[in-house]
Amino acid sequence: MVRTLLARGLLVGLLAGLIAGAFAFAFGEPRVDHAIALEEAAAQAEAPDPDAGTAEHSHAEAAEHSHGEDAVVGRPVQKAGLFLATGLYGLAVGGMFALVFAGLRGRVGPRSDGRLAVAAAGTAFAATILVPFVKYPANPPAVGDPDTINSRTLLYVVLILVGLAATAIAVATARRVDGGPWARWTAAAVAFLVPVVAAWWLLPTVDEVPEGFPATLLWEFRLASLGTQLVFWAAFGVLFGWASDRAERRSAAHPLVAAPS
Repeated sequence: MVRTLLARGLLVGLLAGLIAGAFAFAFGEPRVDHAIALEEAAAQAEAPDPDAGTAEHSHAEAAEHSHGEDAVVGRPVQKAGLFLATGLYGLAVGGMFALVFAGLRGRVGPRSDGRLAVAAAGTAFAATILVPFVKYPANPPAVGDPDTINSRTLLYVVLILVGLAATAIAVATARRVDGGPWARWTAAAVAFLVPVVAAWWLLPTVDEVPEGFPATLLWEFRLASLGTQLVFWAAFGVLFGWASDRAERRSAAHPLVAAPS
């Protein structure tokens, strides 16, 4: 059964990754192009005057900031590679999700495989995407100091771990609370939010948006970034749930044929 779930997770993850890639291509890449154009314009504006005898230095400095056709990896190649990246991301996430799903079946959440898949996908989105995004939203090119990328990445990973730990605490709390669904859901929500809000408050704030950067562009890029993840997890949850329900119905109709693998 684990092998079947793993194959399902890999296939569905790849498909959901390509769907998310299409969303990112349509809504995210135009904002990236705009941000790169602003970065290159700022680099050229700050370059020394060529008439002052530093034309070669100015040209080299501007080239270092180029992300366009003359970059080591041109923008057309980067855009094509977007689908490769989201597809590989989908494969990795799909494999891990399938293994976790195999451990959850019959132990936590809805008894229906389809409902459990949708609930698990929504929980994964909230814990690993939404929790860190609220504190450290994505930034387009030209935003962020390259010297702080390691510290910013570490802070982001810390919040992912907090989100996962908060999810485990919420599930354990819900299972120990006596009462109806409302009591369990309320207890789970409180148990989830307490460590998450504490982490948001305790972790340092990172604000490296340069002065004068268009607020509309920043907002649209962040919405596109979050939307890409939302599309991925929604597509993955629905497709994995549909495939699980279909397999469950086939297993019920042909119990001798659907033996565990």
